[in-house]
Amino acid sequence: MKYFIIALFLGFSVMLNAQNSVSGTVTDLKNQPIKGVSVYASELHKGTATDENGKYTFNNLPDGNLKLTFTFVGFGIQNKTINGLQKENTLDVILEETIFQMDEVIVSTAFNKIQSQNVMKVEHQNIKELQRKGTATLIEGLATIPGVSQVSTGTSIGKPVIRGLSGNRVLVYSQGVRMENQQFGDEHGLGLNDSGIESVEVIKGPASLLYGSDALGGVLYFNPEKFADANTFKANFSQKLFSNTLGSNSSLGLKTSTDNWKFLARGSYNTHSDYKIAKGDRVTNTRYNETDFKTGIGYSDSKFSTVFRYNYNKLDLGIPENGIAEQSTSKKTGFPKQGVFNHLLSLNSIVYLKNSKLDVDLGYVANDRSEFTDSDVASLHMKLKTFNYDAKYHLPKIGKVESIFGIQGMHQSNVNSGNEYLIPDATTNDFGVFGTANYEWGSNVLQGGLRFDNRQITTQEHGMEGQEGYFKAIDRSYDSFNASLGYKTKLAEDLTLRLNLASGFRAPNLAELTSNGVHGGTNRYEVGNSDLKTEQNVQTDVNLEYKNSHFEFFANGFYNHINNYIYTSPTGEMIDENAVFDYIQNNAKLYGGEIGLHFHPHPLDWLHFETSFETVTGKKQSRSVGRDFLPLIPANNWNNTIRTEFKIKNWLEEGFATLNFSSTFNQNNVSGFETKSNGYTLVNLGFGGKVKLGKTAFDINLNGNNLLDKSYIAHLSRLKTDGIPNIGRNIVFGVNFNL
Repeated sequence: MKYFIIALFLGFSVMLNAQNSVSGTVTDLKNQPIKGVSVYASELHKGTATDENGKYTFNNLPDGNLKLTFTFVGFGIQNKTINGLQKENTLDVILEETIFQMDEVIVSTAFNKIQSQNVMKVEHQNIKELQRKGTATLIEGLATIPGVSQVSTGTSIGKPVIRGLSGNRVLVYSQGVRMENQQFGDEHGLGLNDSGIESVEVIKGPASLLYGSDALGGVLYFNPEKFADANTFKANFSQKLFSNTLGSNSSLGLKTSTDNWKFLARGSYNTHSDYKIAKGDRVTNTRYNETDFKTGIGYSDSKFSTVFRYNYNKLDLGIPENGIAEQSTSKKTGFPKQGVFNHLLSLNSIVYLKNSKLDVDLGYVANDRSEFTDSDVASLHMKLKTFNYDAKYHLPKIGKVESIFGIQGMHQSNVNSGNEYLIPDATTNDFGVFGTANYEWGSNVLQGGLRFDNRQITTQEHGMEGQEGYFKAIDRSYDSFNASLGYKTKLAEDLTLRLNLASGFRAPNLAELTSNGVHGGTNRYEVGNSDLKTEQNVQTDVNLEYKNSHFEFFANGFYNHINNYIYTSPTGEMIDENAVFDYIQNNAKLYGGEIGLHFHPHPLDWLHFETSFETVTGKKQSRSVGRDFLPLIPANNWNNTIRTEFKIKNWLEEGFATLNFSSTFNQNNVSGFETKSNGYTLVNLGFGGKVKLGKTAFDINLNGNNLLDKSYIAHLSRLKTDGIPNIGRNIVFGVNFNL
């Protein structure tokens, strides 16, 4: 299959040659030209900016359609499509001053529509906006998005939770490639650094139609940093300091582009001491260090566009096992600890035909994970190597119908070299084929699709039968058919309704199929089940959205039914003073949603009020009397933010100040192995803007998180069972220089 795709790519790349151009002028409502407007062709990874006369030009463009995005601070985003490019094209754009900047191009869905045209409601967040909240890690920032939470171990390890589903039920994509890093484990974090990431898109619901197995609960899709505008060179340096962990985060980036070629590179280093609880001590060995490097090179012309990216991430993580013990501000991790090396390589190539295109993504992920118990000799050493391919052919448009046919696949191998085995040596092969179509008429959009997948898992026998750590050889195959159907319409000029019905699936992971030993940190002896069936779900989503120039409102509701939900259950037996748990299956259901509003009163253009509430309930279907809730369901949360925007003379522009109250409620709906959690309210402050001192300009950010030093324990904290609170007050100062 790999050679077939490469042959397609090489064959198509020499078929066509076009020399098209687009130029135009960007003005405001008073017909005044606007200088410095960013004009970006996302599919070509190509950008430029308007000159002092508001003019811009793109050359060497392929035949077919071209999508351009126009953005400028203080003005609404404009997304334009030129259908059927000619040799010379003119596109003039008028930007309107506005406060809301919501209509982004959504990359994670099939047809890359802007949000207002998209059938599925997708949360889009710029990483810069998340960083302004002063969070220490990427997953902390994601957890501020309604419907997204995290299972955390201190400040260093966080796993995403989307509407109550986590682990292998949530897929993570970076650089267009599926991330694979042994995400079944409790002590395994996201494995991504926010440096060099432009934005994130969150699909809250089954996305197996586009992504296959493991997208049963949703997808986090990270868009990498854009290349520099054509014929420019840019460099920037950022530094953040954290008071609580005495932490530091440094990042340096360089990028340059010509009309055809583009290049970027960014390195960052992150180091933190043990975190301190409110009015108390530090939690021993929650310190960590992270090194991250990203680079990319791209080429585009009238025939095709291709981008190669590479991401290296090294994590040195302390594992807290002794709670609040030895007090230290050292950043050198103690034992036990983890060492994680991750290499991610991706190649995206688009071949442009007359009225269609072929879009191919190839990816390779090498994850090297070691755990050190009491010495620098790894007791656990796992190497996971994953090759992904994804080819989508966008068929010629027929009337108002757009359609895509695609194939996807994955080859994965897991190899152990330490004394301890969590899972056996194994090979996994995926293959999927799908088709989807989009029909748009007036303000209505109808989109649907079908998909078939097969996953084959083969493992090697290891150990002595009847003893801990024994894995019998298994050879299993899993098939699944999935479908989705979505409809979007405007009920009124500013009122949009979206209805979606989609199915998803997840094949059992290696831990669920083969476990035979004590699971670290839980004092449980877990026994896998090689006869587990595929999880299969159907979710219904409703989204209602109202937006005008001064008021936004949204309401999302969902109901998710899962057949063969996999979870652990006690057998009543004991092995070496550890309770024995089996992996079993039962049907389950989750339901809830999010509601919120954003109010910008006129004429107080500098004032914003934002509020949102999120809730999810998860239950197993059981005939037993009483309630049987699913584990790891986040507590209800109510988030309120007052934000002001201002300018101070000529030295501070784009200024902002925020006051945030985040209220998490009691969580009493717990599974039989969890403890209930008390609610709490955190107060957070933020201040920042662009400082101008002569010809020098830089961005500053000052945050006070948990400003009142509240002592609390999050329901999804893995340190909760030991009664260890989350992080106390944390003052964060950040500065960003464009060199």
